[in-house]
Amino acid sequence: MHFILPLAIGLVALLYASVGHAGATGYIAVMTLLGMPPSAVRPTALVLNVIVATIATIQFGRAGHFRPRLFWPLAVASVPCAFVGGTLTLPTAAFEAVLGGVLLASAVQIIRTSFRAPDVDDVTASADRPARQRTAVSLATLGGGIGLLSGLTGVGGGVFLTPALLALQAAPVKSIAAVTAPFILVNSLAGLAGGLLAGRPLQSVSLPVIAAAVLGGAVGSQWGAFRLPVRTLRLLMAGVLLFASVKLLGRPLGL
Repeated sequence: MHFILPLAIGLVALLYASVGHAGATGYIAVMTLLGMPPSAVRPTALVLNVIVATIATIQFGRAGHFRPRLFWPLAVASVPCAFVGGTLTLPTAAFEAVLGGVLLASAVQIIRTSFRAPDVDDVTASADRPARQRTAVSLATLGGGIGLLSGLTGVGGGVFLTPALLALQAAPVKSIAAVTAPFILVNSLAGLAGGLLAGRPLQSVSLPVIAAAVLGGAVGSQWGAFRLPVRTLRLLMAGVLLFASVKLLGRPLGL
Protein backbone atom coordinates (compact mmCIF):
# COMPACT_ATOMS: atom_id res chain seq x y z
CA MET A 1 0.00 0.00 0.00
CA HIS A 2 2.91 2.37 0.72
CA PHE A 3 3.92 2.04 -2.93
CA ILE A 4 0.51 1.83 -4.58
CA LEU A 5 -1.09 4.84 -2.90
CA PRO A 6 1.46 7.50 -3.99
CA LEU A 7 1.59 6.05 -7.51
CA ALA A 8 -2.19 6.11 -7.85
CA ILE A 9 -2.46 9.61 -6.35
CA GLY A 10 0.20 10.90 -8.76
CA LEU A 11 -1.58 9.44 -11.79
CA VAL A 12 -4.92 10.89 -10.68
CA ALA A 13 -3.34 14.30 -10.09
CA LEU A 14 -1.71 14.25 -13.54
CA LEU A 15 -4.93 13.40 -15.37
CA TYR A 16 -7.16 15.81 -13.47
CA ALA A 17 -4.71 18.72 -13.44
CA SER A 18 -4.45 18.56 -17.24
CA VAL A 19 -8.07 19.79 -17.43
CA GLY A 20 -7.89 22.28 -14.55
CA HIS A 21 -9.30 19.87 -11.97
CA ALA A 22 -7.65 18.74 -8.75
CA GLY A 23 -8.71 15.10 -8.48
CA ALA A 24 -10.89 14.75 -5.37
CA THR A 25 -13.22 12.18 -6.92
CA GLY A 26 -10.21 10.15 -8.03
CA TYR A 27 -8.48 10.39 -4.65
CA ILE A 28 -11.68 9.33 -2.90
CA ALA A 29 -11.99 6.31 -5.20
CA VAL A 30 -8.35 5.29 -4.71
CA MET A 31 -8.39 5.67 -0.93
CA THR A 32 -11.70 3.84 -0.64
CA LEU A 33 -10.43 0.94 -2.76
CA LEU A 34 -7.31 0.72 -0.59
CA GLY A 35 -9.41 0.43 2.55
CA MET A 36 -8.78 3.80 4.19
CA PRO A 37 -11.42 4.71 6.80
CA PRO A 38 -14.19 7.01 5.53
CA SER A 39 -13.42 9.57 8.27
CA ALA A 40 -9.96 10.06 6.74
CA VAL A 41 -10.90 9.96 3.07
CA ARG A 42 -12.86 13.23 2.77
CA PRO A 43 -10.41 15.60 4.52
CA THR A 44 -7.39 13.93 2.88
CA ALA A 45 -8.95 14.37 -0.56
CA LEU A 46 -9.54 18.06 0.16
CA VAL A 47 -5.94 18.56 1.32
CA LEU A 48 -4.66 16.98 -1.90
CA ASN A 49 -7.16 19.10 -3.81
CA VAL A 50 -5.65 22.27 -2.35
CA ILE A 51 -2.15 21.21 -3.40
CA VAL A 52 -3.01 20.26 -6.98
CA ALA A 53 -5.48 23.11 -7.54
CA THR A 54 -2.85 25.62 -6.44
CA ILE A 55 -0.40 24.26 -9.01
CA ALA A 56 -3.02 24.16 -11.79
CA THR A 57 -4.12 27.72 -10.96
CA ILE A 58 -0.56 28.97 -11.38
CA GLN A 59 0.07 27.07 -14.61
CA PHE A 60 -3.15 28.01 -16.41
CA GLY A 61 -2.73 31.60 -15.19
CA ARG A 62 0.82 31.72 -16.59
CA ALA A 63 -0.55 30.56 -19.94
CA GLY A 64 -2.93 33.55 -20.03
CA HIS A 65 -6.21 31.61 -19.99
CA PHE A 66 -7.63 32.96 -16.69
CA ARG A 67 -10.78 35.16 -16.91
CA PRO A 68 -11.33 37.19 -13.71
CA ARG A 69 -14.82 38.39 -14.70
CA LEU A 70 -15.98 34.80 -15.01
CA PHE A 71 -14.23 33.59 -11.87
CA TRP A 72 -15.11 36.16 -9.21
CA PRO A 73 -18.94 35.92 -9.23
CA LEU A 74 -18.65 32.14 -9.10
CA ALA A 75 -16.10 32.16 -6.28
CA VAL A 76 -17.63 34.85 -4.07
CA ALA A 77 -20.93 32.96 -3.91
CA SER A 78 -19.45 29.47 -3.72
CA VAL A 79 -17.09 29.93 -0.76
CA PRO A 80 -19.70 30.54 1.98
CA CYS A 81 -21.93 27.83 0.52
CA ALA A 82 -19.04 25.34 0.46
CA PHE A 83 -18.30 26.26 4.07
CA VAL A 84 -21.91 25.53 5.04
CA GLY A 85 -21.89 22.28 3.04
CA GLY A 86 -18.69 21.24 4.80
CA THR A 87 -20.40 21.47 8.18
CA LEU A 88 -23.21 19.14 7.13
CA THR A 89 -23.38 15.36 7.02
CA LEU A 90 -26.34 14.16 4.98
CA PRO A 91 -27.43 10.83 3.50
CA THR A 92 -26.28 11.09 -0.10
CA ALA A 93 -27.14 7.81 -1.87
CA ALA A 94 -30.04 9.19 -3.93
CA PHE A 95 -28.22 12.46 -4.56
CA GLU A 96 -25.13 10.63 -5.83
CA ALA A 97 -27.22 8.47 -8.15
CA VAL A 98 -28.82 11.54 -9.75
CA LEU A 99 -25.52 13.37 -9.91
CA GLY A 100 -23.79 10.37 -11.47
CA GLY A 101 -26.41 10.31 -14.21
CA VAL A 102 -25.97 14.03 -14.87
CA LEU A 103 -22.18 13.70 -15.09
CA LEU A 104 -22.50 10.70 -17.41
CA ALA A 105 -24.82 12.64 -19.73
CA SER A 106 -22.44 15.62 -19.62
CA ALA A 107 -19.47 13.43 -20.56
CA VAL A 108 -21.34 11.91 -23.51
CA GLN A 109 -22.35 15.37 -24.73
CA ILE A 110 -18.77 16.68 -24.48
CA ILE A 111 -17.52 13.71 -26.51
CA ARG A 112 -20.16 14.27 -29.18
CA THR A 113 -19.43 17.99 -29.52
CA SER A 114 -15.66 17.45 -29.44
CA PHE A 115 -15.74 15.75 -32.81
CA ARG A 116 -17.89 18.51 -34.30
CA ALA A 117 -16.01 21.48 -32.83
CA PRO A 118 -12.92 22.93 -34.55
CA ASP A 119 -9.69 22.04 -32.80
CA VAL A 120 -8.46 25.59 -32.21
CA ASP A 121 -7.63 27.72 -29.19
CA ASP A 122 -9.28 30.90 -30.47
CA VAL A 123 -12.99 31.47 -29.90
CA THR A 124 -15.20 32.75 -32.64
CA ALA A 125 -17.28 35.88 -32.16
CA SER A 126 -20.43 33.79 -31.82
CA ALA A 127 -18.84 31.76 -29.04
CA ASP A 128 -17.79 34.94 -27.25
CA ARG A 129 -21.29 36.45 -27.18
CA PRO A 130 -22.74 34.03 -24.59
CA ALA A 131 -19.80 34.77 -22.27
CA ARG A 132 -20.60 38.50 -22.31
CA GLN A 133 -24.27 37.80 -21.66
CA ARG A 134 -23.68 35.89 -18.43
CA THR A 135 -24.61 38.25 -15.63
CA ALA A 136 -22.86 38.34 -12.29
CA VAL A 137 -26.12 37.27 -10.63
CA SER A 138 -26.52 34.17 -12.81
CA LEU A 139 -22.88 33.20 -12.30
CA ALA A 140 -23.18 33.76 -8.55
CA THR A 141 -26.29 31.57 -8.44
CA LEU A 142 -24.43 28.82 -10.27
CA GLY A 143 -21.38 29.22 -8.02
CA GLY A 144 -23.45 29.10 -4.83
CA GLY A 145 -25.21 25.90 -5.83
CA ILE A 146 -21.98 24.19 -6.85
CA GLY A 147 -20.25 25.42 -3.69
CA LEU A 148 -22.91 23.79 -1.53
CA LEU A 149 -22.61 20.54 -3.47
CA SER A 150 -18.82 20.59 -3.20
CA GLY A 151 -18.98 21.06 0.57
CA LEU A 152 -21.52 18.29 0.97
CA THR A 153 -19.64 15.78 -1.16
CA GLY A 154 -16.08 16.61 -0.11
CA VAL A 155 -14.87 17.59 -3.59
CA GLY A 156 -13.77 20.95 -4.99
CA GLY A 157 -16.68 21.32 -7.41
CA GLY A 158 -14.82 21.02 -10.70
CA VAL A 159 -16.88 18.03 -11.86
CA PHE A 160 -19.97 20.20 -11.43
CA LEU A 161 -18.58 23.48 -12.79
CA THR A 162 -16.91 22.24 -15.99
CA PRO A 163 -20.00 20.70 -17.65
CA ALA A 164 -22.12 23.68 -16.56
CA LEU A 165 -19.76 26.24 -18.13
CA LEU A 166 -19.33 24.13 -21.26
CA ALA A 167 -23.11 23.82 -21.62
CA LEU A 168 -23.47 27.58 -21.20
CA GLN A 169 -20.65 28.24 -23.69
CA ALA A 170 -19.34 30.63 -21.07
CA ALA A 171 -15.72 30.65 -22.30
CA PRO A 172 -13.16 28.78 -24.41
CA VAL A 173 -12.22 25.34 -23.13
CA LYS A 174 -8.83 26.35 -21.72
CA SER A 175 -10.35 29.40 -20.04
CA ILE A 176 -12.90 27.13 -18.38
CA ALA A 177 -10.02 24.98 -17.11
CA ALA A 178 -8.21 28.12 -15.91
CA VAL A 179 -11.29 29.28 -13.97
CA THR A 180 -12.09 25.82 -12.62
CA ALA A 181 -8.70 25.37 -10.93
CA PRO A 182 -8.92 28.40 -8.57
CA PHE A 183 -12.63 27.69 -8.05
CA ILE A 184 -11.68 24.24 -6.76
CA LEU A 185 -8.95 25.77 -4.62
CA VAL A 186 -11.19 28.23 -2.75
CA ASN A 187 -13.99 25.68 -2.34
CA SER A 188 -11.63 23.03 -1.02
CA LEU A 189 -10.28 25.50 1.56
CA ALA A 190 -13.84 26.46 2.53
CA GLY A 191 -14.87 22.81 2.79
CA LEU A 192 -11.88 22.07 5.02
CA ALA A 193 -12.76 25.02 7.25
CA GLY A 194 -16.36 23.85 7.51
CA GLY A 195 -15.22 20.35 8.41
CA LEU A 196 -12.94 21.70 11.14
CA LEU A 197 -15.85 23.70 12.55
CA ALA A 198 -17.95 20.54 12.56
CA GLY A 199 -15.25 18.72 14.55
CA ARG A 200 -13.66 16.72 11.73
CA PRO A 201 -9.89 17.14 12.22
CA LEU A 202 -7.39 17.24 9.38
CA GLN A 203 -5.63 13.99 8.64
CA SER A 204 -1.87 13.82 8.30
CA VAL A 205 -0.76 13.10 4.73
CA SER A 206 2.50 11.26 4.14
CA LEU A 207 5.35 12.99 2.31
CA PRO A 208 5.40 10.43 -0.55
CA VAL A 209 1.70 11.07 -1.21
CA ILE A 210 2.22 14.84 -1.15
CA ALA A 211 5.25 14.54 -3.45
CA ALA A 212 3.25 12.38 -5.88
CA ALA A 213 0.39 14.91 -5.93
CA VAL A 214 2.83 17.79 -6.53
CA LEU A 215 4.62 16.00 -9.36
CA GLY A 216 1.43 14.78 -11.02
CA GLY A 217 -0.23 18.18 -10.67
CA ALA A 218 2.79 20.01 -12.10
CA VAL A 219 3.18 17.73 -15.12
CA GLY A 220 -0.55 17.50 -15.86
CA SER A 221 -1.25 21.23 -15.61
CA GLN A 222 1.82 22.03 -17.73
CA TRP A 223 0.52 19.78 -20.49
CA GLY A 224 -3.03 21.11 -20.25
CA ALA A 225 -2.09 24.79 -20.12
CA PHE A 226 0.66 24.86 -22.72
CA ARG A 227 0.70 21.72 -24.86
CA LEU A 228 -2.57 19.85 -25.28
CA PRO A 229 -4.85 20.75 -28.23
CA VAL A 230 -8.36 21.89 -27.35
CA ARG A 231 -10.02 18.73 -28.66
CA THR A 232 -7.72 16.54 -26.59
CA LEU A 233 -8.48 18.68 -23.55
CA ARG A 234 -12.23 18.30 -24.10
CA LEU A 235 -11.89 14.51 -24.41
CA LEU A 236 -9.82 14.41 -21.21
CA MET A 237 -12.53 16.44 -19.48
CA ALA A 238 -15.08 13.89 -20.68
CA GLY A 239 -12.90 11.09 -19.32
CA VAL A 240 -12.71 12.77 -15.92
CA LEU A 241 -16.49 13.18 -15.82
CA LEU A 242 -17.01 9.57 -16.92
CA PHE A 243 -14.74 8.37 -14.12
CA ALA A 244 -16.63 10.48 -11.58
CA SER A 245 -20.02 9.28 -12.84
CA VAL A 246 -19.02 5.60 -12.72
CA LYS A 247 -17.73 6.09 -9.19
CA LEU A 248 -21.00 7.71 -8.07
CA LEU A 249 -23.31 5.29 -9.87
CA GLY A 250 -21.28 2.25 -8.82
CA ARG A 251 -21.13 3.09 -5.12
CA PRO A 252 -24.56 1.54 -4.31
CA LEU A 253 -23.32 -1.64 -6.04
CA GLY A 254 -20.09 -1.64 -4.09
CA LEU A 255 -17.96 -0.79 -7.15
